[in-house]
Amino acid sequence: MTGFSKEAVEKLSAVLNEPAWMREFRLQAWEVYEKTPMPTTKDEAWRRTDIRRLKLDEIGPALNGFDASGVDVPAYLGEQLTADKAGGVLVEVDGVVQHYELSDALKEQGVIFCDMHTAVREHEELVKKHFMTEAVKVTDGKFAALHGAFWRGGVFLYVPKNVKAAAPLHSALWSAHGKTFTHTLVVLEEGAEAIFIDEYASGQGDAPGLHNGVIELLVRDNASLTYAGLQDFGQNVWQFNHERARVGRDARLEWVTSMMGTRLTKAFQTVELDKPGAWARMSGVFFTTDRQHVDLDTQQNHNASDTVSDLLYKGALKGKSRSVWQGMIKVLPGSQRIDGFQANRNLMLDRTSRADSIPGLEIEADDVRCTHASTVGKLDEEEVFYLMSRGIPRHTAVQMVVQGFFDPIMARIPIEGVRERIFSRILEKLG
Repeated sequence: MTGFSKEAVEKLSAVLNEPAWMREFRLQAWEVYEKTPMPTTKDEAWRRTDIRRLKLDEIGPALNGFDASGVDVPAYLGEQLTADKAGGVLVEVDGVVQHYELSDALKEQGVIFCDMHTAVREHEELVKKHFMTEAVKVTDGKFAALHGAFWRGGVFLYVPKNVKAAAPLHSALWSAHGKTFTHTLVVLEEGAEAIFIDEYASGQGDAPGLHNGVIELLVRDNASLTYAGLQDFGQNVWQFNHERARVGRDARLEWVTSMMGTRLTKAFQTVELDKPGAWARMSGVFFTTDRQHVDLDTQQNHNASDTVSDLLYKGALKGKSRSVWQGMIKVLPGSQRIDGFQANRNLMLDRTSRADSIPGLEIEADDVRCTHASTVGKLDEEEVFYLMSRGIPRHTAVQMVVQGFFDPIMARIPIEGVRERIFSRILEKLG
């Protein structure tokens, strides 16, 4: 049994020894998957991303567990990135836990931080209440349904009411076998606060790999979450992600996204500002090389009055790579005094690369301030020449210009270690 099927769903649930409700959830998701057509370039959301070369059944699901302790995970994954020592660290290999620790201080606060399979068994009611029920749904698309049927691995973070997590949390996934369906579920109850870094990476493989992920961020009233997702898969991996945050009254979300890897990425990233006073800032960085293709579909939904969203995505492109960014700010009728902003900036380092930047506004209220901007530009040779005329080698001059391009978005990232990790990867990809 190598492909995706109902029998494979049942086998996976049995291997994981899951409760009956999760088995039924998977089977219902499989039914949705079978009824949902595969997206094509005739679908507006997929018009610029062709996945006809993807052979899903040749990749297949990951059904059997294995000994994660025998896999060498790069030392940088899970290393300290915050000024304060991480209170919780979770390292997984293809959804199997290799290393786990949680500080006594966080345990005493009632913070739950564990892998998703442990959460399903030991925190059943909490997970059942929130798992793909109010953020991402299995009906959101073909790959969301596939994820619901075959998810494996991931992280559950729960912070109780009015608890300010005593230390940051950090998870890291290493994909050794090229089949990952991770699920991240973060729930911050009213008045809670947390910082969470979520990393994904793999080596460079020859066989096609697949990452089909879901990220759900639930930030209740007066809560505050800083979430950084760092992706650096090998260029043999196809990635399909559905990511959605819900932000409550007077709550704050700082959402950082870095995408450096994969052969092809299609990610839907949505923030729902559900109640007055909700505030969200989305900061995205990507760098593509060779024939990489990154398609980011962002949505800022202002579902209530007096809400603020601020999005800035910046990317650099080399080789024959391509990026697509489609952004939308949506304001529902009656949602007044809205402040929404989105911008996408692209730097072309080679003539053969291409960037499509498509901002959008859908405004159904009259007391709003919603603006957008997008640019696609080439490397400024005058800037490079100026630096070289001061005795700086061309390679260093290009590095300085690229650093200057990314500086505005780096300044938005509140965690210094995350900034350093992202920029060091940018320098590596510059070559």
